[in-house]
Amino acid sequence: MAAVFVYKISEETGQFDIIRASILSITPDQRLQMLIVGFSFGAFLEGAAGFGAPVAITAALLVGLGFNPLYAAGLCLIVNTAPVAFGAMGIPIIVAGQVTGLDSFQIGQMAGRQLPFLTLIVLFWIMAIMDDWRGIKETWPAVMVAGGSFAIAQYLSSNFLGPELPDIISSLASLICLTLFLRRWQPVRIFRFEQPAPEAAPSGTQRYTLAQIVRAWMLFLTATVTLWSIPPFKALFAKGGALYDWVFSVPVPLLHELVARMPPVVSAATPYAALFKFDLVSATGTAILLAAVISVLFLRMKPAAALRTFGETLKELALPIYSIGMVLAFAFISNYSGLSATLALALAHTGQAFTFFSPFLGWLGVFLTGSDTSSNALFAALQATTAQQIGVSDVLLVAANTTGGVTGKMISPSRSPSPAPPWGWWGASPICSGLPLNTA
Repeated sequence: MAAVFVYKISEETGQFDIIRASILSITPDQRLQMLIVGFSFGAFLEGAAGFGAPVAITAALLVGLGFNPLYAAGLCLIVNTAPVAFGAMGIPIIVAGQVTGLDSFQIGQMAGRQLPFLTLIVLFWIMAIMDDWRGIKETWPAVMVAGGSFAIAQYLSSNFLGPELPDIISSLASLICLTLFLRRWQPVRIFRFEQPAPEAAPSGTQRYTLAQIVRAWMLFLTATVTLWSIPPFKALFAKGGALYDWVFSVPVPLLHELVARMPPVVSAATPYAALFKFDLVSATGTAILLAAVISVLFLRMKPAAALRTFGETLKELALPIYSIGMVLAFAFISNYSGLSATLALALAHTGQAFTFFSPFLGWLGVFLTGSDTSSNALFAALQATTAQQIGVSDVLLVAANTTGGVTGKMISPSRSPSPAPPWGWWGASPICSGLPLNTA
């Protein structure tokens, strides 16, 4: 919620318009505009907000550049894959850690080693959709710069900083590298669709100074810098840390250690702890909310406007918050009732072959729920238990659930309507029809 609040502050204060203009003035080639807006900027929005906002916003921007609305929506759904695992400041990875008891930092590390390859595959695929093989041949240098810089930054940030920042850092790296590259290189043939979409709006010609652009980006950079110090800061609140007494763990009545985990799920009968961990100070959301407050002061936003924006954020996220809460509740019921363990024992009979099907389980979860976070809540514990039964790394399979899930989001029926609100179109069918049949 705090991440979406930061985005809405930038929109309310007009800073988002400056960010948009700074991105759209780089190239006239619509294939490269797709890389800049749909991929790099979309990944930035995925890391900052998530929950469908990136696809809706980037699709609307592309319509303003002459893309057909349905076509733009379909392309944005496809390209919004690799960033999903670390979306909304790493929420999918953090949830996976919570429901499995595994270290979310390790899950993020493993996911960061799996996703870089997917990034390049998706970008080349997008170029092929837009302009067949000729598109790949003419734009591959830009694709390698955009995708390569994103993949390298995603790998490094996920392996050394934690799951909260990879999308923000890698998207900024991709935007900066691609922008600098396009100042020196442009394709020989400038690609434009034969006729601009009739719905397209003028993209605007207003120019902004460097100071204005830096000021607009400062809001999100503040969030990044605030989060950057989280790993060492969180160590203070870990067990044995100097501020561990500030973390409150409340036993859940009538459940804490009243359920036992039994062999063969564990080696010996073990009481199952049920603790509500309240770590408000070191929580990721607290850091982002602090960045939002700093930004309100920095941008001299009126308190009444800030409160109204916060209220709008709560209203818009009420249903997603409720939905994710219900999915998490079901996930914990599955864990404590033994449902996840029972399914895991059944799947364990597939042996080592389960490592091949593990990502497909994550894909199915996202296809059904439309959310990588919800998929992890439902299946991460099952993945971990099955991995332990077949002698495979539990971190590996939980990460595979996350990275496999990101590919299911582009065709999930519950996500297809997300780009529709800017034009008032709802439903999966018209959006899917905006792409060639071989793509859909």
